[in-house]
Order: sequence, then structure tokens, then C-alpha cells
Amino acid sequence: MAAVLVSLLKNQDAKRRCCCGGVFVGSVLGLIPSIQVLASGRSLAQNFGAPIPSLNISLGVDPLSAFFLIAIFVLSGVIALYSLGYLKGQNTLFGSLPFFPLLILAMAAVVMARDGFFFLICWEVMSLASFFLVTSEHEIREVRHAGWIYLIATHLATALLMAFFVLLFKQVGSFSFYDFASFGALSPRLAGVLFLLAVVGFGTKAGIFPFHVWLPHAHPAAPSYISALMSAVMIKTGIYGILRALTFLGAPPLWWGEVLLGLGILSSVLGALYALVQKDLKKLLAYSSVENIGIIVMGIGLGLIGVTRQESITTLLGFGGALLHVWNHALLKGGLFLGAGIIVHVTHTRILERMGGLIKIIPTTGGLFIFAALGIVGLPPLNGFISEWLLYQGLFHGIQSFTGFSIFLSIAGIVGIALTGGLILAAFTKVIGVALLGEPRDQTLYERKKSSWTHTFPLIGLAAISLSIAIFPQAVWPWIIATLQPYHAFILPDPTANIFLSLRFIGSLGFILLIFCAGLILLHRFRIVKLGEKQSVTWDCGYRAPSPRMQYSASSFAESLAVIFRGLLKLDWNIKKPTALFPATAQFSEYSEDRAEANLFRPLFASVANLFAMTRKVQPTRIQWHLGLIFMVLLLLFFWEVWFGI
Repeated sequence: MAAVLVSLLKNQDAKRRCCCGGVFVGSVLGLIPSIQVLASGRSLAQNFGAPIPSLNISLGVDPLSAFFLIAIFVLSGVIALYSLGYLKGQNTLFGSLPFFPLLILAMAAVVMARDGFFFLICWEVMSLASFFLVTSEHEIREVRHAGWIYLIATHLATALLMAFFVLLFKQVGSFSFYDFASFGALSPRLAGVLFLLAVVGFGTKAGIFPFHVWLPHAHPAAPSYISALMSAVMIKTGIYGILRALTFLGAPPLWWGEVLLGLGILSSVLGALYALVQKDLKKLLAYSSVENIGIIVMGIGLGLIGVTRQESITTLLGFGGALLHVWNHALLKGGLFLGAGIIVHVTHTRILERMGGLIKIIPTTGGLFIFAALGIVGLPPLNGFISEWLLYQGLFHGIQSFTGFSIFLSIAGIVGIALTGGLILAAFTKVIGVALLGEPRDQTLYERKKSSWTHTFPLIGLAAISLSIAIFPQAVWPWIIATLQPYHAFILPDPTANIFLSLRFIGSLGFILLIFCAGLILLHRFRIVKLGEKQSVTWDCGYRAPSPRMQYSASSFAESLAVIFRGLLKLDWNIKKPTALFPATAQFSEYSEDRAEANLFRPLFASVANLFAMTRKVQPTRIQWHLGLIFMVLLLLFFWEVWFGI
């Protein structure tokens, strides 16, 4: 309704209020039944019949759907409040405004769909709505380029998902998810093909390496409130798709878990590495999403290995860590992108090299950004640490109980998470040190503005929910157990009592640590009040005239680590070394190209373009010939359907 009303209204202020208000109210209304389903473990279902042949509008909410719906509605409601202030005066964004509520509706419908054909329609609506939102500022060439990459990637993924559902239909004779789940007689070869189609199709939307190439282009190009929505929840529909598809394919073989665990390790490590060398703030956050999706996929892979080896604790720790990280990443990355939106709003740039000293200009936003950054890198006692700790425990348990190649992957997983944690910590230290701390590099960029409550309140809300999960992780554990209903046969008898107790212990330790930190801050403030505040310049190594040029830049901060991993990063340098005792100029810049894009997709698409270049020579120039070709293709498809079926 909000999308329709926004399309009809003329006044921009009315459009903004109607859109954001409608999204907020709809999110609150949708949140209530989702929480009820997850808390009770009961499922809801509603069939609206078949208005056209083969299309059955069947909706349902089971605990798995409810788990993802809660993330969608919480983040959508918070982002609606934020966008109420963000959209004020942003005339170029109003053309795409109706697609904002449409995207949220489509995401919810994807998670609730119980028919393959209807699912694909909702999936396509979600993809197109997000495309129009990404290209809101289509006058900019970079935005149009990002939009095309996203459109091609998402449609290639949709083509694979169409093949997935059609192959299932040929076996089951129905598009119903209930029939898919109860069929259970797929041959191992067909099940393997379906698994790979689901991993690539849904993995492209989720941003698993190497299918992530659209993500570092689309997130920086989109307005910040859409970047937050896409990174926090839309890419999670890909994770939901993988989990839902696994419930259709019967008992998983071992190699499924090993493939996902290997992909997760690759995605998390390379995502963190590419984040480290980025100078664009939003692109760095996008690569951080690739890294976190890798951690989630690692958990799913570990859980599948646990299922095949009938290791109930490993299964529970793997799936449980992955699901908890879905929520944690949604909350923390939503906060980071919303914070980045305020930073870009103040500085009018996304380039870290031009920022500095922002904590003095936007202290509340800066503090909340640092809080979310500490959580996303997995530092205790924040919530990002809790889910990674579950995965660590699962991988250590895997080393003790697995055999063969699974042990190697468990060790690689532990090394991978540890390496990822160090790299992503360095990446966010760079952001905090270069952009928020130090001295301003270019005062002319900054615009001193008072932050409205619609800007800061959503960030405070996300931080409060994150903190609640960090202190009381045991409170969400029963909901995670309810979400794992399809795997209850593998994790029962219930070994969760020990995990529940350990989560309560970690939460208590975290609470004590937070109280200790808060006490130190209060003591520091008390000393400042008592002794008087002293202002001085940043420590300058004895030099009495510090300049912003003396500070570390984003490139120089990451240089030492980037050199170590240059074989993976495909680094390119532009260096102009000092040539005299008192050199007039010296210059250093660094550029890293995504290897998946440069070495895999760009040559692939160039080959396809060369192949179809030959067809252009024989391409008919008259419209009648085009119509004739379309008619012949439709005729061939008709006879294919008659003789061979779908």
C-alpha cells in the first residue's frame, strides 16, 4: 500500500512520510506473528489458490522462515526511521522511492513462499526492486555500471534457480515445497546437481566468493539506507535459500558439507583481505559482508558434516553458530552502513584518504560506528564474538571426532577464522584511525550539522539489541533450536544443556567486562571534571607543527599487510620516490583488483561477447525479421513442451 500511495502522491514530504511510515508500521505488524511462530515452534500456512495456470500462491511461516523474517522486519523498521531523516532534501532519490517498500514486501514473500513458481516470481521482484534502488542516482556513470553488473549477476543466478526448481518439478510432479520435502527419493547424482545449482544460484545473491562480484559495486552505488538493507538482510535471503533447498534434497552426502566449509573459508579470508586494502568506505563494508557470509557458510558446512557423521554436538554448534551470525551480522552491518551514510552526508566523500578527525564532529555517530566495528570483527564481549565462538567450538570438536579430509578442513577452518579475525580487525582499525581519529585532512569537505534523532536513534536501537544478545546469548538459544527443526533427528537426544550453560557463562563474563569498561570510562570522565580538561594536539613525536599530511593514510596503514598477501590481492602500485635530500614531491598510491572479477568473470564475458559478435553480422535489420525469429523460438518451445514436457 505504501508503494502505491507513494506513486500517487505529488508532494515530496508527503511521499517521504508515507513511505517510511508505511514501512515502519508494516514491519511492526509483520514482526508480531514471526516472533509468535518462533517462540511457539508452530507453523502457519495459507493457500490462496491458483489465479493463473501453474501459479499457486501458497504462503507459510515455519520457524526457519520466522527466524529470517524477524531479521527482515527489525532491520526494515529501523531503516525506515533512519530514512525519514536521510531522504529529506534528497530529490534524486524520490523517483525510486516506491521500490523501497516493494523490496521489503518481496523479501518477506521470498521467505514465506511455499511454491517454487511463486518463489521465483517473488525472487525476481526482489531482484528488480533492488536494481531500481541501486540505480537511484543513475545519472552517475559509476552507478549505471554497478547496476548492470548487479542485473546480470542476479539474472544468471535466477536462471540457475529456475533449473533447480524445474528439475525438482520433473521428479515430484509439483512445485509445492511440501511435496519437495516429503518426496525423498532423489538419485545421488541428481541430488548433487541440485545442490550445486542451489549453492551457485543462492550463493550469488548471498555474496559467496567467487560469486560475489556484484556486491562491491552495488553497495557503494546504492543510497546508504538501501546499502544497509541489502547488506544486512537481502543477501541473507541467499542463506535462507540454501538452508531451505537442503530440506528438499534428502540426507546430505559428506562432500556437500566439505564444499560449503571450503567455500566459507575461501570467502571469509579473501573478503577480509580485500576489505583491508579498500580506500572506499562503503566498498570496504561490502567486502566485510563477503567475509561474514563466508563465516555463516562455514557454519552450515560444518553442520552438514556433523549430520553425515552423526555428530550431534558438531551439527548443533555449526548450524547454531551460522544462524546466530545471521542475526549478529544483520544488526552490526546495518549499524555500520547507517553510520557510513551519516559520515558520507557530513564529508560528501566515501574516500578514506580525505577523512580524519570525524569523532570530534559527529561524536555520537562515531562512537556507535566504533561499537558496531568492534562487534563485527568478533572482539569479546560483543555479540559477533558469541557466534564465532560457537563455530570455534564446533571446529575443535570436529578435529576430535572427524576423520579424513574433514579433519583437514576443520583445522583450516580454525586457521581461517583466526586469520580472518586479524585481517578484518586491521581493516576496521584503519577506518577508525584514518577517518574518525587524528586531525581533519580537508576542512572544506566537512559540513557541521546537528544529527537529528531519526539519524542517531536507529543506530542506538541496533546497538542496544546487539548488546542484549552479547549479555544474554542464552535467551536466543531456544529460538535457534526451534529453527533447526529439520535437523532435530540428528541433534537429539538434546545435548544443548551444556551449550546453554556455557552461553550463560560467557554472557555473565561479558557483562562483568562491560561493567569494568564502563567504570573505567566514568573514572576517566570524573578525573577530567575534577582536574579540568586539557586540550592539546595529537602526539607529534616532538615535532611542534603537526600537519594532517603526517598522519597515516588508508593505503600506508594497510601497506605492510597488503605486501604479505600481494600474491592473492593482485596489487598494482604507483610510486614516485623522493629523489633528493629535501624532495619537493613524492607519491604513493595502491590499487587492488578483485581476482574473481579480473581472472574469471571478465574473460568469461569477453569470450561470450566475442562469440555473439559473429551473430551481429547476420542480425536482420528489419523489425519483421525480429518478430519472425521470436515467433519461431516460441513455436520451438511449444513443441518442446508438448513432446518432452518442461
